[in-house]
Amino acid sequence: MSKPMPQHQFNTDSDVSSEATQPMHLALRAIRKVPEITAIFWIIKLLSTAMGESTTDYFVYQINPYVAVALGCIGLAIALILQLLVRRYIAWVYWLAVVMVAVFGTMVADVAHVVLGIPYLVSTAFFATALAIIFVIWYVSEKTLSIHTIYRGRRELFYWATVIATFALGTAAGDMTASTLHLGYFASFVLFAVLFALPGLAYWLFGLNEIVAFWFAYIMTRPLGASFADWLGKPYLGGLGLNDGKVALVLTILIIGFVGYLTVTRKDMKGEQQ
Repeated sequence: MSKPMPQHQFNTDSDVSSEATQPMHLALRAIRKVPEITAIFWIIKLLSTAMGESTTDYFVYQINPYVAVALGCIGLAIALILQLLVRRYIAWVYWLAVVMVAVFGTMVADVAHVVLGIPYLVSTAFFATALAIIFVIWYVSEKTLSIHTIYRGRRELFYWATVIATFALGTAAGDMTASTLHLGYFASFVLFAVLFALPGLAYWLFGLNEIVAFWFAYIMTRPLGASFADWLGKPYLGGLGLNDGKVALVLTILIIGFVGYLTVTRKDMKGEQQ
């Protein structure tokens, strides 16, 4: 009778599969075009939404609004082209694109109301519909809406179309609650803070789908940050009147600091370092 093979010589199918797929998994992580979702991600995202609101409101009153919109459009185009050209996630490139989306997304929503006279309720419904359509087309095309699988190509284009739509929607929604619904900026800030926290709590406590939780929270960051910036900068609707320009400057400095920290520590790329 032959001796039984020592235990350490056995390899299960799962072990072999894991070893075989590990290099491919790491390679895909290395070419991903978005950061890891950490606490710092949410902090910078909220800062960028607030900064975009304050910056837009400051410049449209300091220079010709049409010139401001044109400059915002050019800045967004440059930032997005740069982001689409790089082969992997680079912190300052990615967050530059997010900041420019924040600025231009605010302009789009404001132009729809101020220049075209479209009520905030109508523009909010329009941008919500546009966002839903993008999600549907994205899912039908790619079979996933996961942020963990954003690579160069069509999926990245869907991602940035979604980001732009969320900013325009959030701007309109924040202005709608503050002015149309007469909540004011601070009450709007509290409302959207609660809505921002809900999907995270639902994920941890009740197992809400993580993709649904992420995108719901992501959409809420825009009106949350915008309401906070308006509350600090505006002298009406319950605002503190600290001046949009000063608020935008402070927020910009904070964003640069956090992005610089990520560039040095690479904590937003922890998956690639494993």
